[in-house]
Amino acid sequence: MKRFIILIFLFTQPFVHSQEIEQSAAAASNYLEDQFYLGVTYNLFTKLPKDISHRNLSYGLQGGFIKDIPLNEARTIAMGAGIGFGINSYYTNLLASKTDENITYSRIESKTDYSRNKIETHMLEFPLEFRWRNSTPEEYKFWRVYGGLKFGYVVNARSKYVSDLENISFSNEEIKKFQYGLTFSVGYNTFNFHAYYALSPLFNKDVTLDSGEQLKVKPLRVGLIFYIL
Repeated sequence: MKRFIILIFLFTQPFVHSQEIEQSAAAASNYLEDQFYLGVTYNLFTKLPKDISHRNLSYGLQGGFIKDIPLNEARTIAMGAGIGFGINSYYTNLLASKTDENITYSRIESKTDYSRNKIETHMLEFPLEFRWRNSTPEEYKFWRVYGGLKFGYVVNARSKYVSDLENISFSNEEIKKFQYGLTFSVGYNTFNFHAYYALSPLFNKDVTLDSGEQLKVKPLRVGLIFYIL
């Protein structure tokens, strides 16, 4: 009986080892990429009205989670859908002033001495990407090219003006709540170039300058994005 048990043990070992190798290979073949992201951007406006210009350093911060959905067996082509949060500031000489329930927009004169003037948005973001990369289960340094759309919902927007004489800050309800735009990321390993170009305007469609000109500004953000498994 003892010899019989030993024979069974020796006979089954190759099959157990083979099964472990197959399970390991299956796990390796099911790897996912770039499911968390962090980014920093330099922010600009396109379609600025005449005499309205950028001031100081406008910046943006973003982070979130993207579900990686491979589309081919090699897992080099995938879709990505996720959720994140972004904080973006835009410094210009476009002054927003609030009296009662009305907000007016005007140009700050060049001779005016002030510290800063900005619009800041806090936004829930929903990225949707088409992804290509030349990664493998063993290679952590690889090229990637990701492009797609990003939808956003503004949970808070503020206009702020600071000078030696006054400090104006209020929640700006004339910032468009639902926003969307094109995204593009390309890079190798850790550092990746990232850009976002808004297809929707920052302000609601009925918002105008004191001159009557409609405010059609759209954000453009360029910077670096870091992906984490």
